[in-house]
Amino acid sequence: MCSLPEFQNGKVIKVNPDTPQKAVRLGVLSSGKVLMTPQPRLRTGFFSTLSQDTIPDGTLRECCTSVGVAKHGTPLTLDDDVKVDLVVVGSTAVCPKTGARVGKGEGFAELEYGMLRMMGAITEKTLVVTSVNDVQVVDDIPSEELLKHDLSVDVICTPTRVIRVPDARPKPTGIYWDLLSPEKLSQVRVLQRLKASIEEKTGEKLPTGPSETLPPLAERNNMMRGRG
Repeated sequence: MCSLPEFQNGKVIKVNPDTPQKAVRLGVLSSGKVLMTPQPRLRTGFFSTLSQDTIPDGTLRECCTSVGVAKHGTPLTLDDDVKVDLVVVGSTAVCPKTGARVGKGEGFAELEYGMLRMMGAITEKTLVVTSVNDVQVVDDIPSEELLKHDLSVDVICTPTRVIRVPDARPKPTGIYWDLLSPEKLSQVRVLQRLKASIEEKTGEKLPTGPSETLPPLAERNNMMRGRG
């Protein structure tokens, strides 16, 4: 991925906090770029930024972990003016024809992307890249079954090849409040603040999505152990 022209020319790169993308985060920092990464599951905060200029000497690898980001990162707010040049997301499976992807099923990649769009940090032209193993590239993800908030990718990077998606699906334009469940909203404080801010400015109540049953906390904590 680090050989992509878009990576080499980018200054600020957003990377998800999962373990499979730990090497990507290291590549961003080692290249002297600004790494933007979210607090895991957005439960304890929002995004943080890190760069070689802002982290202590000898902490480069630590800063590629969630603990290091929490310790050494610079927290951002919804009001910060930041421009992101490249977005990197994880996937459990991805289609090389349409860029349709399957994640962990919790929707955090979509929420993060939607908030960045609403902040003006990215546009529909901002490249979205995923890094996966070759066996995770599949042709049988039915794009017609995906929802409007599902995030597609433009480039797929595997250990053996780089695939530029010829016909990527349209990307979300922001947060789709009518699809966001009260349970998920209650988990993410930054979303609560964003919703309250929009409602205050517009004087109108935003819609709420249908209720959902989230995984038990113990199960969710076990899932967290796979994060870097």
